[in-house]
Amino acid sequence: MANLGLRERYQRIAPFYDLLDFPFEHGRYRHIRPLLFTGLSGRILDAGVGTGCNIPFYPADARVTGVDLSPAMLARARKRADACGRAVDLQLMDVTRLDLPDDMFDAAVASFLFCVLPDESQTDALRELRRVIKPGGTLHLLEYVRPTGALRGFIARLWEPWMAFAYGAGFDRRTQVHLRDLGFEIVESRFVVDDLIQMIEVRID
Repeated sequence: MANLGLRERYQRIAPFYDLLDFPFEHGRYRHIRPLLFTGLSGRILDAGVGTGCNIPFYPADARVTGVDLSPAMLARARKRADACGRAVDLQLMDVTRLDLPDDMFDAAVASFLFCVLPDESQTDALRELRRVIKPGGTLHLLEYVRPTGALRGFIARLWEPWMAFAYGAGFDRRTQVHLRDLGFEIVESRFVVDDLIQMIEVRID
């Protein structure tokens, strides 16, 4: 599997992940996760499903497949799906090498996946997402970016070593650059939390 370092990191952090993320999840993420699913229906891929924090916000009529490269994270996602009463197809898989058929999904979402993926893995992941989404389908991303404001930028620099150590994440990923370089149509890119978190909507051709 590619990204073995990330897999090992999330295997270690899985038992504590929801606890570490609790302040952010309840103070910030749970208010913006529904935006991922606005206008989506049919078969949806949740790429980098993690512990399943998106599951409570899945559209009621959607058939969702969630993939993650960490078995320990997926085990927690299964518990969350059961607690929510949702039937979710959860599969162990690396987003850079999806073992899924072409044109399988009407849409895909990824929440804070690309700020974790190393820059060198991003084009592979985006190509795979394009492959499995039907032409005319939609890709929605929620991603951290480096703030431009002086105060928030200073705080981000203080947080970045911890984010890199704990999650392998950074504010310096070039996801939108890769999207444009690969010829994706970016329908909309807007901030949903200050100048820190962006919602990116992409149409698949």
